[in-house]
Amino acid sequence: MKELGQAPEGGRTNQKARTRTAILASAIQLIREGRRPTVEEAALAAGISKRTAYRYFTSQDHMLADAALDGLRSRMNEMFAAIDASTDVHARIATLAVALCRLTQTHEAELRVMIRAALDQGSNAIGRAPAVPARGRRRLDWIEAALRPIHDQLPKGRYSSLVNSLAVCLGVDAVLVLRDVCGVAGAAAEDTMIWMANAIVDRALADQQQDA
Repeated sequence: MKELGQAPEGGRTNQKARTRTAILASAIQLIREGRRPTVEEAALAAGISKRTAYRYFTSQDHMLADAALDGLRSRMNEMFAAIDASTDVHARIATLAVALCRLTQTHEAELRVMIRAALDQGSNAIGRAPAVPARGRRRLDWIEAALRPIHDQLPKGRYSSLVNSLAVCLGVDAVLVLRDVCGVAGAAAEDTMIWMANAIVDRALADQQQDA
């Protein structure tokens, strides 16, 4: 248990996530009103300082690209609702892999803007974790939703490692490497992502069974 007066790391992380979400929500609302808000305008509408907002979004294009992608949450939620009854974690992971692969193909321009912005932020934090999240939690949230059937089968540390490992092989980064470096695209890329992700899941489960 934390001593009184100690600020829990999870609390700081959650606060940063809430700040980022508030700026994005403000930007999305302004976009729905027919505007193309700047980072400063979105921050002002959210009651957040311009200086703080620029710690999360390096430019207007970065924020608008992120806002467009955040709007995809409802579609991803619908996808998970369709497989909610399934307890087959491999099938759930496969569904997520295909969805992320196709999302990348449809929204590659916005995703590349986000990657460039994340790289710019990351260059100021080489060798250490960035002070603020560069790309949010969308991918982690979706991975955790896919893993829900086995959440309670793994201890916290191993579960966190599994989520982090899957984040490396699911999403835009993996799609671009497969296509640009390996020359693999389309259905073949989807199959490769599914194979990688399920291999990681199987290893985590096997390690847990061996330690039990």
